[in-house]
Amino acid sequence: MEHNILKQVILEQIEIIQNAKIVNRDYYFEENINYILVGLRRAGKSTLLYKIARDLVESGCKWSQIIYVNFEDDRLLGFNKDDFNDIIATAYELTDESEIYYFFDEIQIVEGWEHFARRMADQKKHVYITGSNAKMLSSEMEKVLGGRYLSKMIMPFSFREILRFKKVDCDENAILTTSKNAKIRKECDEYILNGGFPEAQLLFNKRDYIKSVYEKVLLGDIIERETVNNKLALRLMIKKIAETIMNEISFNTLAGNVKATGIKTSTDSMIEYTSYSENAYLLFRNANYASKFAEKGSTPRFYFYDNGLLSLFLVDKQSALLENTVAVYLKRRYDDKLYYYKSAKTRIDIDFYLPEENLAIQVAYNLEKAREREVRSLVSFAKKTEETMRLIIVTKEEEDIINTNNLSIEVIPIYKFLLD
Repeated sequence: MEHNILKQVILEQIEIIQNAKIVNRDYYFEENINYILVGLRRAGKSTLLYKIARDLVESGCKWSQIIYVNFEDDRLLGFNKDDFNDIIATAYELTDESEIYYFFDEIQIVEGWEHFARRMADQKKHVYITGSNAKMLSSEMEKVLGGRYLSKMIMPFSFREILRFKKVDCDENAILTTSKNAKIRKECDEYILNGGFPEAQLLFNKRDYIKSVYEKVLLGDIIERETVNNKLALRLMIKKIAETIMNEISFNTLAGNVKATGIKTSTDSMIEYTSYSENAYLLFRNANYASKFAEKGSTPRFYFYDNGLLSLFLVDKQSALLENTVAVYLKRRYDDKLYYYKSAKTRIDIDFYLPEENLAIQVAYNLEKAREREVRSLVSFAKKTEETMRLIIVTKEEEDIINTNNLSIEVIPIYKFLLD
């Protein structure tokens, strides 16, 4: 790696950080702790690093102490693990200060990065890392890093973060004010349709931007990184998953759906491709809590990490977009503690179940036709669990309290649910 090029990349990145528009997000970072931030591309991981860097400067650190390297910079093509020492050498050329703060963006591009990251931590360096692949948190990486970094999954804007970004009041008084309430609802409709990619929020043509992100994830983070040969089968699989939102699907069925289009594939390929898609933070799965332990992952319900991505595949499927919105919200808050519950024996079908929270949630676009079915499932489930449980039905607009069978079921419109 040409030494002067590396120095140029670092110095120019400082200007980018200084001029970046920063929006406060709902993530907290401890001081003097090394972090690995992972998540979907364009979810805002880099901007969070910018915020950390600017906060350091505001607290008295000099800009020369900030060493930020974006490994997606085309000038760093060919950078390999043997070049990492040059970053340290460059840092000491740029500052005489003993404390240096290193920021490594999309470091997973460089094979063997984890050994360098461990060495930096062992030397008590201040290090912040981002990446867009869940393998960075795998058990193998954990063995190498040995608990030297805290990890955070970063997702696109939540609804509350979007309102903050757009300076829309959303406190209790705003919700009770007709004009402000209407603005909140309008932004919620936009969020359900186009999701929360930060850079898309002020664009007129959000769809083209979201499509470009999807192609980057598909081509760069899945096809190229995982060396997928049957590209068309992968594309069709993702489309078929989008069409099954709200329903569980087995990998056998998924393979059959793809093969029905005339494309050759296999069940094993579907298992691999869904795993790749999850590693790239395109999809996440919910397991059936009612299934036996060995079968919990055999018929998952899949969701997209951002509604904008799901919207690329759906036409006038408002119910699916609504349920995906709820799924993303719950994934953000509870991560792997989230399940669905479906039993053929009892005919209970619960969209989202959080056993540790004693919380069961149904999603219904409106209750005009679905009221009896949704209430019956929640009542039956509450009786089966025999525990005091919070029962919720999330709707598009309706709000109510349903008292039945000595139970209270909250009917909450989506915009209020997302602001809970």
